[in-house]
Amino acid sequence: MLHHISISVKNPQHVANVMAEIMHGTVVPFSPNPGGYMMLVGDEFGTGIEFYPLGSELIPDKWEGQAGFQMNEHPANYTSVHAAISVPLTIEEIERIGAREGWRMLPCSRNDIFDVVEFWLENRLMLELLTPEMTAKYLDATSQQKLAQRANSVAGGRT
Repeated sequence: MLHHISISVKNPQHVANVMAEIMHGTVVPFSPNPGGYMMLVGDEFGTGIEFYPLGSELIPDKWEGQAGFQMNEHPANYTSVHAAISVPLTIEEIERIGAREGWRMLPCSRNDIFDVVEFWLENRLMLELLTPEMTAKYLDATSQQKLAQRANSVAGGRT
């Protein structure tokens, strides 16, 4: 179970507010990292996303033996970090928000196994948003039975 994830963006408060709109969440300041915000859905899983100022790096033993933050003055514009997130919106609603923000969004198929909407926060960090219909297909594709079938086909039928 993934409860929250943290990502760094150029405008943490704005991006947190956009994601709160998409996920029907609430935004609160994230005091451990000045300038950071956390978007919380308020569901039974504690689902949230922490948005840090771009350049934030989490360092072990930084604060009283615990992880803490430091700033990198030369952060990469792109990252391999991404997340697939089920949202209660339609593709059209996601498109309207993406267009309003000027952010790239593109409905995509992932090898005809499941579909997502690539939603590029600030045109630099991708989230895969799944509408309710997409979520059902994703959950079916990642069920234990389907995963076992794929693993078996990769192994050439060997168990």
